[in-house]
Amino acid sequence: MATPLRILVPVKRVIDYAVKPRLNFAKTAVETAGVKMSMNPFDELSIEESLRLREKHGQSIVSDILAVSLGPAKSADTLRTAMAMGADRSLLIEEDSEIEPLVVAKALGKVVEKENRNLVIVGKQSIDDDAGQTGQMLAGILGWPQAIQASKVEMLDGGWVQVVKEVDGGTETVKAKLPMVVTTDLRLNEPRYASLPNIMKAKKKPMEKKKLSDFGLSAIKRLETLKLAEPEPRQGGAKVDSVDGLVSRLKELGAI
Repeated sequence: MATPLRILVPVKRVIDYAVKPRLNFAKTAVETAGVKMSMNPFDELSIEESLRLREKHGQSIVSDILAVSLGPAKSADTLRTAMAMGADRSLLIEEDSEIEPLVVAKALGKVVEKENRNLVIVGKQSIDDDAGQTGQMLAGILGWPQAIQASKVEMLDGGWVQVVKEVDGGTETVKAKLPMVVTTDLRLNEPRYASLPNIMKAKKKPMEKKKLSDFGLSAIKRLETLKLAEPEPRQGGAKVDSVDGLVSRLKELGAI
């Protein structure tokens, strides 16, 4: 029989994946004012996988799915989306300053302990800074096993979890015992859309609000962004009439 799961799913408010990012005037950050924001796509996978574990094993096994977000007050919208998808309740840790992954991991560690979680399912990275560090740091802080870049998650008897991981050139299957941290990759699942009735129900689901300082933490920055630059425009290609023409052109460019 599967071990009862108390799942924590961190979610982040980021620029919508369909929006082309623009640099601010100072070239030190991406412009976010007036830009469409949404849930980090990898976090949508995490919410979906939590719901699928509940659908497969039942409410008695997955009794509580808690979504948590660290960020400005508007991150409440992201948490409402998570609850509309199916999360039971949420926690917003308000902080207007940019938060580095280590501080996020420390805050999540305190939430795990306070809420007595035994499984954290988190996106492998966020599409704004692409750091890909929070899940690993959290596992280190908690002293828990971790399975990163998951493309399949399966609960086994005795509190064991089997995870198929995406690795260079293929997959790797690992197994660990709860409690543990799993980070999600794109092949894991296809997130569901929140239905209108569920969006309405989400407005009545509980959302607790705290400050980062409530956890004895502050948004200390260890790194300073000096400058951002857009990629150089790609040069247009050229057609050649034959293999000999291709070889000649490559020689001219110094490629061979």
